[in-house]
Amino acid sequence: MNAIRIYYGEDENQFGDLRIPEGDGPHPIAIVIHGGFWRARVGLDRMSAVAQDLSERGAATWNIEYRRVGQEGGGWPGTLTDAARAADHLYKLAESYPLDLSRIIAVGHSAGGHLALWLAGRHRLPKASVLRTSDSPVSIEGAVSLGGVTDLKVMQEVHTIRDNIFKNVDQPVFDFLGGSPDQVPGRYAEASPIELLPLGVKQILIHGNLDVNVPVGISSLYYQAAQQAGDDIKLVEIPTAEHFKLVDTELEEWQLVAAEIMTLLQK
Repeated sequence: MNAIRIYYGEDENQFGDLRIPEGDGPHPIAIVIHGGFWRARVGLDRMSAVAQDLSERGAATWNIEYRRVGQEGGGWPGTLTDAARAADHLYKLAESYPLDLSRIIAVGHSAGGHLALWLAGRHRLPKASVLRTSDSPVSIEGAVSLGGVTDLKVMQEVHTIRDNIFKNVDQPVFDFLGGSPDQVPGRYAEASPIELLPLGVKQILIHGNLDVNVPVGISSLYYQAAQQAGDDIKLVEIPTAEHFKLVDTELEEWQLVAAEIMTLLQK
């Protein structure tokens, strides 16, 4: 099936690719979100095969693009508000396409996993938050994080330790939020999924044990915190997977990932 490119804003990076499965519908919806540590060099094409596969399994997919670090308006708060506006654009899309707005989940890889969980929890943002783009955001019924950055403070600590050892300055979380947790604590509090718990929706964390980009321990810590907060959450660790196997639709690992996603969509 062909993707339909639709803009939700005026910027060249404020668009998404909509795929509608066969059948009359209305269809459940997966908001698909790419990673790349929120940086401009990676775009939504990285998740095109994932979106296509899920659509062939019966889900409408809305593979979203957003402004990233290195682009005008990217980073704080634009990356987050773009994700929010893209999600809420489903209200408009449902006027023209057979979409079931009562069955929406967010699926994201890496930094996209962060955004997927954040979308599911943004209803808990303070009323005065600059990240609140709507008083009636689209309702996310579940979220799937694939090797996701579930805790921005811990991810920042990991990169700081690595930089101190290897002397190659690489601070994606710092660049995304414009500072460290000590410098901009409010941004970490509003942007990090672990700070928004309980999200109040079903969550599935899928992480490869061989992941060196985002350590599996970040998902483990989030899983424990979400459980303690009372959320309905599942952690799936895949011993054979590193970071990118989770979104390679040609590999066996993807079959497990896709099955978990579709199970959540069908509930």
